[in-house]
Amino acid sequence: MIGFLKNSVRHFLRDDDGSMVVPFALWTPLFIGLMVSSIEMGTLTIRHSALERAMDQTVRELRLGTGTHYSHAELKDMICEKAGVLPNCAGMLHLEMIKMDMRAFNEPDYLPDCVDLAEEATPQRNFQYGASNEVMFLRACYKYDPFSPAGYLGGSMMADDEGNVALIATSAFVQEPS
Repeated sequence: MIGFLKNSVRHFLRDDDGSMVVPFALWTPLFIGLMVSSIEMGTLTIRHSALERAMDQTVRELRLGTGTHYSHAELKDMICEKAGVLPNCAGMLHLEMIKMDMRAFNEPDYLPDCVDLAEEATPQRNFQYGASNEVMFLRACYKYDPFSPAGYLGGSMMADDEGNVALIATSAFVQEPS
């Protein structure tokens, strides 16, 4: 009986059937996490690039459209139209336009106003139209819902209570004379 038990234990220790199950079980979640993180980062990069490009194109139209005063809604629509990959852009985009005095410079607030989904309407903190030859600072904040925890990038992205992450694009321009 003891010999049978010794042989069984020896056979069990030498047997390598199923030896890859443990490494597979340990490494698979890591690789799946890397793939999901890559997809999330790609989505974030595409959305941020689209927002930056739309801001640049809109500011270019503002600079070249001498004497044309665009309303807040028109600017928002122009940005959303140019950034086609931003889902629900009209509801999730918030704009600020601030006059900058270069002689008595005051830096704008570091944290932008963003859409607060908990409130029905977010009041407009800063949206001022500039006069001729004034420097204007335009900032857009777009919030989106990441589909994985990797969208928060380890806490380095601004997120609100609902878990939406903010993408911010800024631009400055000189109001051309009429």
